[in-house]
Amino acid sequence: MPENNPLSFGLHTIRAANAATKPNSELLAALREKFPQFLDRDGAFKTDKFLEELKSSNIAEVRDGYRLGFVGKDYARLQSGLASETFLAPDIAHNSKPENANSGNVFITGDNLDALRHLVNAYAGKVKVIYIDPPYNTGGDGFVYNDRFEFTNDKLQTQLGHTDEEIKRLKSINGRSSHSAWLTFMYPRLKLAQKLLCDDGVIFVSIDDNEQANLKLLMDDVFGEGNFVAAFIWKAKLGKVGTTSTISSTHEYILSHAKNIEKLSFKMIETPNNGRKENLRQWGQADRREDRPAMFYPIEINGIEVFPIKKDGTEGRWRVGKVTAMELLKSGQLEIKSQDGINEIYRIFESGISIIPYSTLLPDEVGTTAQGSTSLSDLEMAKTFDYSKPSTLIQFLMMLGSNKNDIILDFFAGSGTTAHAVMQLNAKDGGNRKYILVQLNEPTREGSEARKVGYNTIDEISRERIKRASAKLKQENATTLPADFDFGFKHYRLITPSEQTLDKVDAFNPDAELVADTEMINSFAHPTTNTTGVDTLLATWLVDDGLTFDAKTEKLPLANYTAHYVPNGGLLYLLEPDWNTAALKALLNKIGKDGLSVSTIVLYPHAFNLEARRELKTNLKAVLEQSPVLIERY
Repeated sequence: MPENNPLSFGLHTIRAANAATKPNSELLAALREKFPQFLDRDGAFKTDKFLEELKSSNIAEVRDGYRLGFVGKDYARLQSGLASETFLAPDIAHNSKPENANSGNVFITGDNLDALRHLVNAYAGKVKVIYIDPPYNTGGDGFVYNDRFEFTNDKLQTQLGHTDEEIKRLKSINGRSSHSAWLTFMYPRLKLAQKLLCDDGVIFVSIDDNEQANLKLLMDDVFGEGNFVAAFIWKAKLGKVGTTSTISSTHEYILSHAKNIEKLSFKMIETPNNGRKENLRQWGQADRREDRPAMFYPIEINGIEVFPIKKDGTEGRWRVGKVTAMELLKSGQLEIKSQDGINEIYRIFESGISIIPYSTLLPDEVGTTAQGSTSLSDLEMAKTFDYSKPSTLIQFLMMLGSNKNDIILDFFAGSGTTAHAVMQLNAKDGGNRKYILVQLNEPTREGSEARKVGYNTIDEISRERIKRASAKLKQENATTLPADFDFGFKHYRLITPSEQTLDKVDAFNPDAELVADTEMINSFAHPTTNTTGVDTLLATWLVDDGLTFDAKTEKLPLANYTAHYVPNGGLLYLLEPDWNTAALKALLNKIGKDGLSVSTIVLYPHAFNLEARRELKTNLKAVLEQSPVLIERY
């Protein structure tokens, strides 16, 4: 097996772990990070399963962990690793308004797969909670697979090794609502979502019975079975619904997985108590060792080593993990009692606050779909969106999994409920959570109520809902919210360059005698929002270079030329088409004499002629003691 194969790392790590006289937590942590699909429900690494799969010649299956197979899976995996060919065009007209200019909230109009590809460059490991309500695969018009196929047949054969028949089967899912089509649609999006979550982050996904079983397997595949948190059951409707003669379905599911279950910390229910003692050994259901093998371990107390052995002599399990038990022992919250020759360990709960977890059965207070519709009615947007989730539901999930300064992501924004919920929760607990929403500019239905009142696309509904919800919150909480409460958001559109622009990029010759191509730069503009081509290039490359949307940039005057400078990091972008010798001298003076910190210069070649580029490169090296890295980005 090649040494650069990730499975080689896993094999070497297992050998090192096995060679150690004691379990090596760092090695096991590395295995959990690299291969989450081989974690069991207790967080233990399934070495036997890994080695069994390792023997298989089908490496793709080994990487998958689960043998969840569907038409399009290899292609979906390939999609998750592609870079986006779209550009982020900032809505300058909107973003320059006072309520939006300094906002940390973001709304992206466009395909969410492309948006995630951009976001992963700047937000990998930074998002605390992801909530999504993807299209349900009901077999009707709720979902059809319409992702564009990003490879020719020849490339699919080269990249995936597919035969003509396999390519035909793959492309047969386009325009369909089959299980395979839905899974192919969801896989790359969840794969990128997993990269965006921070180590103690969590994702919640709403789903109904049509795909909940497949979604559970898919999320186990992406996040690892051992990182499964819960399948919450939400009473979405009140009373009997539908015309079925068998059973009335009034519930939906919300599946949740952690990035790393060992680091996840949910809020708990806190209630006053008078103190009590509780047997640390599990009783009732799931009280056997085989139910939770990782919960069977010795606890040494007062020189006596105690295992969770039941009174009938069979092996049981503790109620808490070993790390928690050691913390309780250290803090004096465990005591040993001996009765009839059997040693038992009790946990001491002092009087004060009792802490218990929330149930997977969500409380009625989280609301129903009817209340979701009521929220829109309260904003005078009744019937503009079908099946909107209640903001109280999403508030509850964010309360469980987020802290006051976290980032919340929803890449199926719909009517904008998540943004509404973030603002409401911030108003309640004084938080400063920020949201990132993504919504495709999907047309509203002809003749629909939304179209009648002027909403041509779904993203228009979402953004208008956020604006109205902000105004309502501001009015209702005028005397209680801080002056810097974030009611605004920055808006970006994903745009695709014209075929002519792409042809020019492909045909660009860096050594040709070219003049600055202002037409090329202007092709990235969005005139209706006052967005220039330079605005679009700068916004896109800032994110692609790992800077978040709230990164501070400055316009840096260089004689009669304007550069764009990022003080925190020393990035300098040369994107304007009027570069000249005076600008070069000014730049060299600012770096050499004035001590301007510039580590990297990003240059857009279409804005420069050949001689200007050569002059810049030559002088940077000749004049400066330590010249910045120069990147020409096409």
